[in-house]
Amino acid sequence: MILSQRIDLLSRLGAYMLSGDREWEEAKTKASQENSWFIPEFIGRAADNIARAFLQKDILQNWSSAYEIPPTNSHPKKVGIVMAGNIPLVGFHDLLCVFISGHNAIIKPSSKDDTLIRHLVKKIQEWEPGPTELIQFAERLKNCDAYIATGSNNTAGYFEYYFKKYPHIIRRNRTSVAVLTGKETREELVKLADDVYLYFGLGCRNVSKIFVPTGYDFIPLLRAFDKYNYLADHSKYMNNYDYNLAIQILNKKFYMSNASLLLVEDASPFSPIGRLNYEYYDDPRQLNERLKKNSDIQCITGVGHIAFGKSQSPGLSDYADGIDTLKFLTNL
Repeated sequence: MILSQRIDLLSRLGAYMLSGDREWEEAKTKASQENSWFIPEFIGRAADNIARAFLQKDILQNWSSAYEIPPTNSHPKKVGIVMAGNIPLVGFHDLLCVFISGHNAIIKPSSKDDTLIRHLVKKIQEWEPGPTELIQFAERLKNCDAYIATGSNNTAGYFEYYFKKYPHIIRRNRTSVAVLTGKETREELVKLADDVYLYFGLGCRNVSKIFVPTGYDFIPLLRAFDKYNYLADHSKYMNNYDYNLAIQILNKKFYMSNASLLLVEDASPFSPIGRLNYEYYDDPRQLNERLKKNSDIQCITGVGHIAFGKSQSPGLSDYADGIDTLKFLTNL
């Protein structure tokens, strides 16, 4: 398939994901039943962003043109993709990059997010014969020319060992933070709630820590976060909330909370499910310099950074870990 055909096929897939087609709705329902963390609302949010921010013809053309991708890849490589399963379709961007570059994708999907990715691949293979050879699934990734693998800090060590002889991108644990000034409107705080709560906080673009000025009033923040108090009805989420609450009480540590989130002062940018860390600051410039040097941070929201409510709405060029995936692929 030439590049223009691949772009047309992807834009058709985007239209399909927005169409409300019965087969797609059934696939989303099945994925929600198989993984209780994938509630229908969150599957819908992830799929909608992919369809609108990734799979539009003009967006794909502008993005790919910046890399001067030739119409036909005369020397396609086999690229193994180890996908994560923390949020719905989190591995789709890697597949998209490989497909656009004209290489052959060999996918090992996560058992936690198997249904959605297989359904979308099956759909484009039904429409055109070309993707049948360009995209395949495998339980074990062998004899590939390059690898893209996403996992935890622990699994990253194994990936580095197994794939060290090949060109590779290995992704580790990352998280995101927000910097508040204390002058935020209620509307901005409600949008920040999306950055924190979407996908139960399991994504690398989820805000897991906030930085607030000394003397900050947390009450408006907690009231704005009441937007997601309905997550208290989700048993797995509340099990985590209750566990972390018990830890704070047993250790006699100060905390603040609403019905769905604990606020705890902690230096770590990572926070467990059901909890949001916070830290006070005095000098904004010093804080920004410090955050820029922190390799654990995927993105920052707040004034001068990504707008509140947009951390989980990445574009095609918002590459995980700041590594340009398409540049890596075009240089193979």
